[in-house]
Amino acid sequence: MQLGAFSVSLAVKDLAKSRAFYEALGFTAYAGTEEHNYLIMKNGDTLIGLFHGMFEGAMLTFNPGWDQSAGNVDPFEDVRDIKARLKAAGLEVTQEQGGDDGPASFVVIDPDGVPVLIDQHR
Repeated sequence: MQLGAFSVSLAVKDLAKSRAFYEALGFTAYAGTEEHNYLIMKNGDTLIGLFHGMFEGAMLTFNPGWDQSAGNVDPFEDVRDIKARLKAAGLEVTQEQGGDDGPASFVVIDPDGVPVLIDQHR
């Protein structure tokens, strides 16, 4: 199963303070804006998403069809195919969004309660 680009998504209390903290660790703002309440921070191939007011806690995020620089990867496994495989494996799928093609997403929860977001943007 090819899940695509990987990042850790964090719910933050203060986006500016979190940005400064991760910049001190060598990350730079790669995508998003403070006006939209999120930033994607990058250090080499490592991605951390900082999100203010969008969800609670932390989650693992995978983006089918993208590499670590949000470049298109072809071919790629469509999010709906990944979802079908996980359902067939007995995993509970929640927060499903999207139609029959194009962008779509869903969440599965690992055994310790950590959400795993599979989020296809294309």
